[in-house]
Amino acid sequence: MFKGLRLWKSVKYEDIYLKAYSSMTEAKSGLASYFKFYNEKRWHNNFDRKTPAMVYFGTQSQKRAAA
Repeated sequence: MFKGLRLWKSVKYEDIYLKAYSSMTEAKSGLASYFKFYNEKRWHNNFDRKTPAMVYFGTQSQKRAAA
């Protein structure tokens, strides 16, 4: 339960509050981009500085994720 709360805190502070979307269409597009970043490029301390995609799929190198 608490990890889900951490996700939404990240979404709010790293995306929603910074971009202040003016429409639902804009929010959907922006959040889709943010979740792609969150899962494929943003390192997570809980995953030993790996991305969720690296942990789940186990195929992407850490250097590529940082690019």
